[in-house]
Amino acid sequence: MRSRIVAILASLLVVLSPATVARAADDPLLDQLAAIPGLSVVSETQGTGYRFFVLTYRQPADHHHPSRGGYEQRLTLLHRSASSPTVLYTNGYGLAASPRPTQTEPTALLGANQVSLEHRFFTPSRPVPADWSDLTIWQEASDEHRLVTALKSVYSGRWIQTGGSKGGMTSVYHRRFYPDDVDGVVAYVAPDDVINPADTAYDRFFDRVGTASCRAALDGVQREALRRRDRLVAHLEADAAAQGWTFGGSIGTADRSFEMTVLDSVWAFWQYSTAADCATVPATTATDDELYTWIDTVAGWSFYTDQGLEPYWPYYYQAAGQLGWPSLRFEHLRGLRHHPGIYTANSSLPPELRRQHDPLPMIDVDLWVRTAAERMLFVYGENDPWSAERFTPSRRDSARYVAPGANHGAKIAGLTPADAAAATAMLRRWAGVPATLAGVRALDLPLDDMIGDRRRLP
Repeated sequence: MRSRIVAILASLLVVLSPATVARAADDPLLDQLAAIPGLSVVSETQGTGYRFFVLTYRQPADHHHPSRGGYEQRLTLLHRSASSPTVLYTNGYGLAASPRPTQTEPTALLGANQVSLEHRFFTPSRPVPADWSDLTIWQEASDEHRLVTALKSVYSGRWIQTGGSKGGMTSVYHRRFYPDDVDGVVAYVAPDDVINPADTAYDRFFDRVGTASCRAALDGVQREALRRRDRLVAHLEADAAAQGWTFGGSIGTADRSFEMTVLDSVWAFWQYSTAADCATVPATTATDDELYTWIDTVAGWSFYTDQGLEPYWPYYYQAAGQLGWPSLRFEHLRGLRHHPGIYTANSSLPPELRRQHDPLPMIDVDLWVRTAAERMLFVYGENDPWSAERFTPSRRDSARYVAPGANHGAKIAGLTPADAAAATAMLRRWAGVPATLAGVRALDLPLDDMIGDRRRLP
């Protein structure tokens, strides 16, 4: 009888989730999380030396009027120890549909806990009904402020915020509005588009990046693709019919989608590739299929479709209204473009979400970073187009480093040895951990590069 009872209990433990088992064991951490109003535990998994939670936190849809409804903002928690520092990772976009345990570079360098937050309006972290005017940098910063304030009841040590690209921008905006929430910020490859139309920095970048032969080859691919527009658009239309892609809800037509993808191909090449990949650029004598396949590899024909763009509408809405976007001259494509005004954020939005740009928020943030911000560390990639317009930190315990030859995935580890040592020492000093601490990288806890690749859509 006893063996049968043991077998029954064992089978129950197999089907119970780890979170349920932990609660049954009177888990202090779960008790602390459950005590935070509005915070809910969705799931838990355990690894070697850490616990990983998927959570939701009830946020006001409008922080100016918190009584007018709210939404559930998704987040994850990588827990190592309540006495360790905590990294707030704002990725600027949505979390994976089924989040898995990962850690950012600052988390590994500090042996820290990590809170990863889904940006408001990226599904499912979107109010219903959605008032898109609530999607502003201040509203998201206020989301982060409420969450950090709540979690400090569990994690009372030092806090560091980080993010890459739009996530890095998000970390800067949070610090601008709530400078006392965290003890320092590490922003990776974060663009600073101060004056939206003033984008000559991007044109200078493309005039100088890589070698002259590589630049000429990339320009040649764009020109040749536009010269073969009729045949390549037909190829795109055939792919769209086979894959169920449509264009009418956002970009408009297959021809507009084609042109936008061709315009984006050189940008995407340098964003994701390195100088070594210049050897893969096809010659202007390449076949239609070779040109089409190469552009698909570097930029992705599926992106500028309704299905590809919809997950990114919150980004394009923010870019159109506040963040700004890169505008390029494309002088080498004169006479070949059918849609000269297409390279804007509004082109990727449905008509009801298009909006005029407000220049004041970025001017305010840039001035604050230059003059008043403290403990801000910026990391950029030498060959990254998004790094062409960079934040200039103040002299208040802040710094900016550029990783030689790096693309949009630039990291502290890719800096020169002297710069990497200085950046790491600065970060650890802010976090209050020993300068000699060894990085923590569990085998089952991979590093998160913090940069999503739009060519691999969810």
